[in-house]
Parts: sequence; C-alpha cells; structure tokens
Amino acid sequence: MSKALEVKEVSKLYKDYFAVNQLSFDIERGTIFGLLGPNGAGKTTLLRMITGILIPDHGEIYVQGQKTDLVSNARFIGYMPEERGLYKKMKAEEQAIYLAQLKGLPYNLAKEKVKYWFDKLDMNSWRDKKVEEVSKGMGQKLQFVCTVIHEPVLIILDEPFSGLDPLNADIIKNEIYDLAEKGATVIFSTHRMEQVEEICEQIVLMNKGKIILNDTVVNAKKDFQKGAYIIKGERLEYLPPENELYSGEKLTNKEFKFCLKEGKKTKELLAYLSNQDIELSSLALDTPTLNEIFIELVKGDNS
Repeated sequence: MSKALEVKEVSKLYKDYFAVNQLSFDIERGTIFGLLGPNGAGKTTLLRMITGILIPDHGEIYVQGQKTDLVSNARFIGYMPEERGLYKKMKAEEQAIYLAQLKGLPYNLAKEKVKYWFDKLDMNSWRDKKVEEVSKGMGQKLQFVCTVIHEPVLIILDEPFSGLDPLNADIIKNEIYDLAEKGATVIFSTHRMEQVEEICEQIVLMNKGKIILNDTVVNAKKDFQKGAYIIKGERLEYLPPENELYSGEKLTNKEFKFCLKEGKKTKELLAYLSNQDIELSSLALDTPTLNEIFIELVKGDNS
C-alpha cells in the first residue's frame, strides 16, 4: 500500500450549501502535499473530515488503507490546526507529555520523546513556563512538537509558520523535510504561496468546495507558461513595446518581458536585438509563480 491518503468522492453539505463537493484525490506516502484555496473554499472542512472530527455526508476517506474515524486516526494522524488548541495554564513540558499520552504513548516513552524534541528545538529554557507565558512563536514550536511526537504517518499542518521568525521557520521547515524523508506524509495548508512553491511536491487547489487543480508543482508551473520570455541586458529601455515580432513591456531598464507573435521564432528576435545593438546577458522563459496560477484559476472559476 503506497497511498497514505485516499479521498473518494467526498461531500459535506451544510443546509443547502456544499462546503465540500465530490472531492477525489490520493497522496502517496512520503509526499509533502499542499492544500490550497481562498477563504471559504472548504479546506478546513476537508481537513476535519480527514481527521475524523467531521463525518462526510457522501464518499469515503482512507488513511493507510483504513477507513477514517476519530479513534483510529489518533494513532495515524498528527493535526496542527490554525486555531491553536493548547491549554494555557499548563506548563509546556507537561502539556507535551499529556498530549503524547492521549495519542497512545505510555508515560515514560512520552517523557523521553518530549526530552528529545525539546533538546532538538532548543525549548528547554521554557519547559516549566505556562503556555500563556510564552511567545506566539514558542507556542507554535510547542504545538508542532505535540503534533509529531507520536510519529504519525500523516501530518496535517495548517499555517505552521504563523508567528515564527525566519530562523525558527527555517528550523521547522527542515524538520518537515526530515519527517517526509523518514516516510511521513505531510499535508501543508497555507495562504503563503511562496512557501508552498518551495516546500511542496504536489498540490490541490480548491474553490467553492471543488478541486480546480490537482498536479505536481513542477507540472502546474509548466502548464501555465504563456510562452512569454524575459531578457536581461543593456539598452533594453530603448526597445519599443510592440513591433511585428513581439508584444512586450519594460520591467526595468535592464529587463524586458515579451511574447513572440504567431509564427515568429526566437532566432528572429535575437537577430533583431543584435541589429539594435542590444547587449544580452540572459534570455529565459517567464515561468509563472504559484501565486499567479492561484489568482488566475480562482478568478476564472468565480467569473
């Protein structure tokens, strides 16, 4: 069984509104997976159904080949929600030990694993502080530890870098990579497209409860290329915005973006630029960002 998660024609209806509507996708083991969508797209409802907190009205969800339910999933899944669920009056260490025991770890093993993670993430200086006394970033690190401490096969991280400074965000990012390399599957949900582009291998983009994109990051960026190029060099500010070869725009005095007109070839453009005494330093395809793809697809779906 190579699939960590299987979502099969899953729907959730609230009165006359489908929060999730006939969703189907799979995630292979060891994948870092991005779940994307605008506010109200149905992401949180889907995540709650995966964990077993909510029951689908239609369809089925399997984790490790086993149909999802709240009790069984406690062993397999680590869920870090966007809304934090830590007890503010408990001390950090006892909080982590307590939640590890709820995930099925005996006390001595829970204590051993808490020590391992507190040492690894440099958390010992506030192990005896109450949760309400630590910073948002430190609370975020504690929440992460509580999510992964029982070594779940499926880890769900909803906005995991919220409140973290760049150094600690990088630490958590490296831990995510390490967990995936060891075989865990990570579902990463965020509004920060640049983080998804950097971290995730596969993505699903939701809108209005449905999937509007299900692909790898590499293929999505390739499929949404518009045939545009960006050239860099000297004297580009003198190029006209359009002629018989291309239509384009000046980005800076040393960068120019253009699209070749139908039937025209790159070598014709290079010959034209040479005749204009343009000194090129580079020419490359203009690859869209995930943020640009996200905006284009959601706007198109809403129109």
